[in-house]
Amino acid sequence: MKTFNKLFLFGLAILFAWGCEKEEERAILSTGAAPVVTLSSKSVVLNKDNATKEALTISWAADYGFSAAATNTILIDKKGGNFSKASAITAGSDLKKTFTTAELNGILLGLGLAPGTPADIDIKITATMGASTVLSSTVSSLTATPYLDKLDLSSTWGVVGSATTNGWDGPDMPFYKTEVPNVFVAYVTLKDGEIKIRENNNWAVNYGGTNGVLKKDGDNIAVKAGTYKITFNPVALTYKVEKYSWGIVGSAYNNWGATPDAPLNYDPSVDLWTGIVTLIDGEFKIRKDNDWGVNYGGSNGVLKEGGDNIAVKKGTYLITVDFKKMKYTITKYAPWGIVGDATATGWGEKPDQKFSYDLSTETWYLNNVVLKDGQIKFRLNDDWGVNYGSTGSTEPDPIAASGGLLANGKNFGVKAGTWNFVLDLKDPAKPTYKATKVK
Repeated sequence: MKTFNKLFLFGLAILFAWGCEKEEERAILSTGAAPVVTLSSKSVVLNKDNATKEALTISWAADYGFSAAATNTILIDKKGGNFSKASAITAGSDLKKTFTTAELNGILLGLGLAPGTPADIDIKITATMGASTVLSSTVSSLTATPYLDKLDLSSTWGVVGSATTNGWDGPDMPFYKTEVPNVFVAYVTLKDGEIKIRENNNWAVNYGGTNGVLKKDGDNIAVKAGTYKITFNPVALTYKVEKYSWGIVGSAYNNWGATPDAPLNYDPSVDLWTGIVTLIDGEFKIRKDNDWGVNYGGSNGVLKEGGDNIAVKKGTYLITVDFKKMKYTITKYAPWGIVGDATATGWGEKPDQKFSYDLSTETWYLNNVVLKDGQIKFRLNDDWGVNYGSTGSTEPDPIAASGGLLANGKNFGVKAGTWNFVLDLKDPAKPTYKATKVK
């Protein structure tokens, strides 16, 4: 009987201690364990030019009263959105998260915020412990202004002049809309000469000027050879021409800057900077404005500011750089060309007239090539090892507006005139072409 009483009292003691422990835990969790959030700024205005820079740091602290392994999540939502459709960023056990400009901008656009317009957003932290305990911080507010993550191609404005590739007759080098109303931007490579700004590729509405001030039908704007970012406001009648370029530098190209960097060009259709560059065995980096102030290296296709040199073997490459996703690609480049007695270069006596590659459609194109009555084929890298001709049974086979291509096929027959060609070689089993006689 004494043994039974001792066991009974021992059991009661365990239950009492367990109950006290649970009460103590519940008391601690309900009176101050929730995370306390701190924002590095209460207002941010994001700018595409600072895509890789730090924009906002969210940090938090919590005192659970005991050692707790919490999984933290950052929730970001539009003001008053109640977090039902919030962007959720898992932070694990970390107590801080720093967002780059591009990273935060993507979140804001994903919430439906309008580019160029300040908007209030709500931020809170949830800490999850175990299967059922979730603690939430109070809501913190931030005013944020996102930018367009890709330039809008619908602008009617362009740059024309002797300094441009197409001269005073155009077509003009396009301006693109930005997130700021009535502010347009063009990324252009110019030679020594003059420019003006005009609308719809004609002279009905055109602007010139000096010292950043525009005037309708004003004076031509003199420029020196280089790569520029031109900013233009048709309402305020202002403009700005500033050096702006990205290029390849290194032992693989120019002995780390002994000569100008290999230029990359902006392609708004895919929001990438691209270039076709012939390199030697060595290393390279990507830098801005031929200067080491801003430079990127990396490995395995991932860019890092000030990162490691990128090793490369001798060859010609298509290099693409995505500053939004901080990625790069290096692809062996072998251009397609047009060959034949209908061309100015004959059947290989001179290098073929080369196609250009369109990243947005993954096709090859050659515009405004002048041909005479004769025959043509398409071949890779000035060599007969890989070439395409007609699928027809006769030679020459009169070229149609479009059709299939056959490796080592028959010659196409063409009539004299100016032609545009597109090669679609994405599916090696079904290569196709389009041919348009312009005049």
